[in-house]
Amino acid sequence: MSESREFCPRCGDPVAERSEPRPGEPRTRDRTLCDDCYFEDFDLVDAPDRIEVLVCSGCGAVRRGESWRDVGARDYTDVAVDETAEALGVHVDAAEVNWGVEPEQVDENAIRMHCEFSGVVRGTLREESVTVPVRISRGTCDRCGRIAGGYYAAIVQIRADDRDLTPAERDQALAIAESHVADQEAKGDREAFITEVTETEDGPNVKISSNGLGQSVATRIVEQLGGSFESYPTLVTEDGDGNEVYRVTFAVRLPRYAAGEIIDPNDGDGPVLVESVSNRIRGTRLASGEEYVSDFAEGETPDADRVGRRDDAAETTVVTVEDEHAVQVLDPETYEAVTVPNPDFLDDEAPPDTVPAVKHDGEVYLVPDDEESGADVEPEPESLDR
Repeated sequence: MSESREFCPRCGDPVAERSEPRPGEPRTRDRTLCDDCYFEDFDLVDAPDRIEVLVCSGCGAVRRGESWRDVGARDYTDVAVDETAEALGVHVDAAEVNWGVEPEQVDENAIRMHCEFSGVVRGTLREESVTVPVRISRGTCDRCGRIAGGYYAAIVQIRADDRDLTPAERDQALAIAESHVADQEAKGDREAFITEVTETEDGPNVKISSNGLGQSVATRIVEQLGGSFESYPTLVTEDGDGNEVYRVTFAVRLPRYAAGEIIDPNDGDGPVLVESVSNRIRGTRLASGEEYVSDFAEGETPDADRVGRRDDAAETTVVTVEDEHAVQVLDPETYEAVTVPNPDFLDDEAPPDTVPAVKHDGEVYLVPDDEESGADVEPEPESLDR
């Protein structure tokens, strides 16, 4: 009886019976070849002749496809390994595939990737070695190109209402802006950057890459330092689709009174050393040493007289503590002994020889030391991501 079996279409030798392809697998002619003919033209690995890796000379980002990606690499050996892994293809019939790579640094911009592969094909262990040269070339990513070209879409103007911005407020506002932009960049937003910070007599202007980022920076400054901001859009151009493109200025106005100022709320209880202005005004009442919290709602500007600043207070001599309600000091202007209210922050049992004092409407008021009050102590910027 004759045996019914398949024959190799190339050499004519009989071919052992094989299972039918699974659903979805291609019915290629190679499946009918005998093992000898099949392996004559078999390549376990499909490797390119050369791999080009484009790296931004400014920030070190790597171009992959149509986009740039931050890789955070100290050198580009790992990048070369990743690019090689993506470029190499292993034969679809191979199973139990293993591979390893040994990079050889030729020079600063050239790496040879020596790759070893193994896999089981038709029940036979196949091994193959390939060497792929990787060339590192330098370019400029879109982000660095925009920064170098001075591109910006928003300006955040940092000012104070009816007064000069303090150095502490300036530094903290810029720290908030820089921290928030850095956070967005760390989250993968490559379009988040500060183009430039310019100084004016009234305060800094921060040029930022996008309107949305500019608004979020202005919002965070106001949330932490108080005040308010308004936006002023300006039409600058149209994009390729005819859509109008606006540049927006966010005018931040910090509160009218700053920490460290001494003000008189005109409520009959005397001046206050301001310690916080993020929402309401908080501070210390100089006559009594009690805590002061303004009655003004958030966002309102109180009508108060400026007395001076904590740093402007003059040292005056303590003559004697009369009782828990009164203390005798020398008037800082006339040097006459005067009796003034004894505030809570003065140590009655061990009174100092001198204390800071200010004079307002003919009256002398003692001022707490920096350690005794929170004046001029700015809070650290905190994350407001929500």
